[in-house]
Amino acid sequence: MMIVIYPGSFDPVTYGHLDIIDRCSKKFDKVVVSVLNNKSKKNMFTIEERVELLEKVLAKYDNVEVDTFSGLLVDYAREKGCTTMVRGLRAVSDFEYEMQMALVNKKLEPDIETFFMVSRGKYAYLSSSIVKEVAMFGGDVSCFVPHIVEVALKEKIKGGNR
Repeated sequence: MMIVIYPGSFDPVTYGHLDIIDRCSKKFDKVVVSVLNNKSKKNMFTIEERVELLEKVLAKYDNVEVDTFSGLLVDYAREKGCTTMVRGLRAVSDFEYEMQMALVNKKLEPDIETFFMVSRGKYAYLSSSIVKEVAMFGGDVSCFVPHIVEVALKEKIKGGNR
């Protein structure tokens, strides 16, 4: 059984993330979408909110699981019994960073393999940071995120919980 981990902060999940997850679900037996719980990073959504949003938008997939981790990805992967990571690439700048991370992970855990999936062109510009910025200024984010995420963004901004 081929299990892959797709790690990220998913703050919030975008159509770009969902495209990678959808494509992975068709290529691998099981996809573990792993939300990074980095307490030093100031996220808009709590870890619980990010997991809840992901679980709702991924409910139709039988072979996709949502989980959380903190610390080193290789330690988490060892704990899950998984040696394969998937990372999405939008641009050359993503590749440089992701290549570096993949090599560090490989050094820490030689059995780890990282597969890079190139973003579809229509999502190449899309990031969670851009979505949050557009939403903060009252812009329409419906073409970037599912409706449930759009509503959550509006509620978060309206409530002033950043």
